[in-house]
Amino acid sequence: MVGMSCRFPGVPNLEEFWRLLLDGGSTVGSFPEQRVVAPQRAANPDAATLSLGSFFDAIDGFDAEFFATGPAEAAAMDPVQRLGLELAWEAVEDARLPAAALAGREIDVVVGAAPSGYQLLRTLSGSDQDDHYAALGSSGALVANRISSLFDVRGMSFCADSGQSSSLVSLALTCDRIRGGAVEMAIAGGVNLIVDPAAGAGLANLGVLSPDGRCFTFDERASGFVRGEGGAFVLLKRLDLAVADGDHIYAVVRGWAVGGSGASTRMPDPSPSAQAATVLSALRRAAVPFEGIDYVEAHGTGTRLGDPAEIAGLREVFRETGRDRVLAIGSAKTNVGHLEPAAGIVGFVKAALCLDRARLVPSLHFRSPNPAIPGQLEDFEVLVAARPWPGVPGRPRRAGVSSFGMGGANAHAILEQAPDPRPEPDAGGVVPGVLPWALSARSAPALREQAARLRDLVAADTSLSPADVGYSLTATRSLFEHRAVVLGGDRAELLAGLDAVATDRNAARLVRGVAAAPVGPVVFVFPGQGSQWLGMGRRLYAESEVFASGIDECARALAPWVDWSLVDVVTGVESTASLERGDDVIQPALFAMMVSLARVWRSLGVIPQAVVGHSQGEIAAACVSDALSLEDAARVVAVRSRALTELAGLGGLLAVAASRAWVDERVEQWPGRLSLAAVNGPSSVLVSGEIEALDRFAAEAAGEGVRVRRVRVDYAAHSHQVERIRQRLLEDTAGLAPRQPALEFHSTVTGAPLTNRPLDGSYWYDNLRSTVQFGGVIEHLMRDRGGVFVEVSPHPVLAVAMAETADALAASPVLAETLHKDDGSAGKILASLAELHVHGVPVDWEAVFAAHGPRRIVLPTYAFQRQKFWLTAPDDTGAAISGVGTADLTSESSVLELVCTEAAAVLNEKDADVIGTDPVTGADLVAGSTRTFKDLGFDSSMAVRLRNRLTAAGGVRLPATVAFSYPTPQMLGRHLFSVLVPEAPAAPQAPAGTPPENRSDDEIFELIDRGYV
Repeated sequence: MVGMSCRFPGVPNLEEFWRLLLDGGSTVGSFPEQRVVAPQRAANPDAATLSLGSFFDAIDGFDAEFFATGPAEAAAMDPVQRLGLELAWEAVEDARLPAAALAGREIDVVVGAAPSGYQLLRTLSGSDQDDHYAALGSSGALVANRISSLFDVRGMSFCADSGQSSSLVSLALTCDRIRGGAVEMAIAGGVNLIVDPAAGAGLANLGVLSPDGRCFTFDERASGFVRGEGGAFVLLKRLDLAVADGDHIYAVVRGWAVGGSGASTRMPDPSPSAQAATVLSALRRAAVPFEGIDYVEAHGTGTRLGDPAEIAGLREVFRETGRDRVLAIGSAKTNVGHLEPAAGIVGFVKAALCLDRARLVPSLHFRSPNPAIPGQLEDFEVLVAARPWPGVPGRPRRAGVSSFGMGGANAHAILEQAPDPRPEPDAGGVVPGVLPWALSARSAPALREQAARLRDLVAADTSLSPADVGYSLTATRSLFEHRAVVLGGDRAELLAGLDAVATDRNAARLVRGVAAAPVGPVVFVFPGQGSQWLGMGRRLYAESEVFASGIDECARALAPWVDWSLVDVVTGVESTASLERGDDVIQPALFAMMVSLARVWRSLGVIPQAVVGHSQGEIAAACVSDALSLEDAARVVAVRSRALTELAGLGGLLAVAASRAWVDERVEQWPGRLSLAAVNGPSSVLVSGEIEALDRFAAEAAGEGVRVRRVRVDYAAHSHQVERIRQRLLEDTAGLAPRQPALEFHSTVTGAPLTNRPLDGSYWYDNLRSTVQFGGVIEHLMRDRGGVFVEVSPHPVLAVAMAETADALAASPVLAETLHKDDGSAGKILASLAELHVHGVPVDWEAVFAAHGPRRIVLPTYAFQRQKFWLTAPDDTGAAISGVGTADLTSESSVLELVCTEAAAVLNEKDADVIGTDPVTGADLVAGSTRTFKDLGFDSSMAVRLRNRLTAAGGVRLPATVAFSYPTPQMLGRHLFSVLVPEAPAAPQAPAGTPPENRSDDEIFELIDRGYV
């Protein structure tokens, strides 16, 4: 057993259940007045007894948004289905598994449940007449089926009903399937809710309900049980797999058995011999002696017949096995009442908690032994106080769990202490100083509550490792749309970030966003010169093995072409070649930084679909896209940067904050002296050329109020001056072996995706000589594909230009940077990773925590945001439904008018809460009577309501599908007229080719299922 969940009145989770058990608490009280749903009935002699029990204050809440359920369907669902969904989800979360890990697998779901009595409300409210979801909402089988659908699991899925033993029988069935090899995992559980306590009158008549409102199990005062609400679920997994996966194992199910009483006693009297046979069968399957069982969680109802019969059955097991030591017994029914179909799984969870935490807990209300059980204390001890449950060398702790159905369906399971966990591996590698805690939820309120729950947990338990918490948040939880990532260097900073999320405040190291839609392809953007800074790789080289390995590889590739140490340059060693030396150092160093940073992004799960390079950045783009080998790319950048030294001092670059058209017009004044070097965005252009011409251009621009600035280079790239080194470049790059890129390579030389042109020497000359068409390429990508643009560089230099392009397109792409001159740490990359994550980009958080050797720990379960969904009687029970005596139905036109009037009434009911909506009249619909009901806005439930109104108005019986078979008011009116006036001409056929009488059942069902949508 690797995951568990439970919920009872005032007990929302496992931890609170354990506290209740340890403290000897009880959840029993009276039925809440606010939950009374039935009209006043004649006084029942057992009314007081029926109202005593363990009841929730409310059972009408449900997080329909989380479970992707519409309001109408949510209201129609029996609340046992809703509770089952929530508890199953929490059991999987408790197992430290994200839901996606189960999808598509052969995993069984078997649930013990019974109807809650919600059908009574369906009838009282009148919704049984037109509720499109009534069949789904009332079906007991749907408890399991909905859970299977929730997790997309494909194993056995059904609801078991063996009376009060249903949930333990469910568990036994799943154990059989796992042991038999049919499945490797299973979800088993049980739920019980009581909409109307009066429905328990039959139990009172049997004399099994306690008039005292307490369950005196095995006590002299035993007089019956009290009913209880709630449920529990467990996630079972084959033992060897659980051990191999390092799961937390609460307990091992060693043996189990299910048996029937046959005719050994009169129904519903319990059969001691049948119960004994079931326990003995479980012991044989477990291959353990009864002597090795320390504790039995008894069925323990506290009834006059039940307790003596159960003890008699256990004594028979004593005799059969020769046991001679006292057996500790108890019953969770004394704490939470009898949950009937869920009772067995409740006892099972209690026993598992005791095994896991090595403590036995008290069974309540025991004062003196039951006189109907002779010598009770000779063989049995009813626990009255909590005590340690130490292990015995060579004999693990073991417990039995019994659950018996009123009709004689008996079940018993034997639990054993979990094997010792495997030793945790030592953490290895270098650990970054900043850690991320990533949270997500279906809604903003749920996200805030998730943060508050985690904050409270971590604040209360100082033993929790920040790395374990962060790892568990990403490895064991499902990912939803509303997201937040808290970044921190220590526990206090992380807790402060959680508090900011919980209170909806901003914080320095808090990233929030909504991943509402697909974000498009990830594009790595490699800038040209200008992002360099002294020591730009120092911290990351020490913090990231991936980055350090990349730099080392680049150093080996550059070694034949440079006379300086790449590692020393990027880490800022004082004695090495300086970035101030010139482009023959700057460009190779930037190339190595960009290629190595791209590797870091990939290691974090950010995988590009496309690359874009700006000027020299195209060399890094070619390497990352595999269009050039690392060795060829290193050669290109080294010889290119060395050739540029011949142009030093002859020209320069100007950055101009203006449009291309504005710059083109003015550059023409200096033909042969100035060139358009690059177009970065709508108002970001570079001009290159002779220094004197650049100065005059700058002065003229300033006079017109246009911002310009000199770029710190002393040559005129992307101008006519580059032609001086053409031959040298072609010679130095001869013999390259370019290949087809593995990623989309969007060329800023041609302004289009690279197709057949190889990245040979002539391309790299054009790359240096021609205008860089970066802005056009980015605009094309943003307009056609949206996308995520990650600037892979030591400092962002293209972010503003890309943001301007997005603004001009009214687009909202995701833009992210890598490092910054003020922060070259791994923490900076994690902050950018968080930005990508909260906007929906897939990332690999597990890689972030790998060096810590983290453990999966228990975290707070999902913070469901419940709203009220409940069936209630309508305020206007005498709705305006026309009657035969109030309408003239003797002509086809009068019947059409009736159809349109009633259709308008249904439409107006739908729009009653929409402010500013003008009511539809029957005359409106008569005028457009050839429009289909679908076009008018009808869905399936509205079509059924229209049928109900027409049936009442016309006094004739119409099928629920009549508005599907006759899909316009005109066609429906003609049909209704033919029914009302049989001697009239036959009604016209329904839509051509599919007359109503020939429409297949499958087709009708499909229409209904689609709901006209």
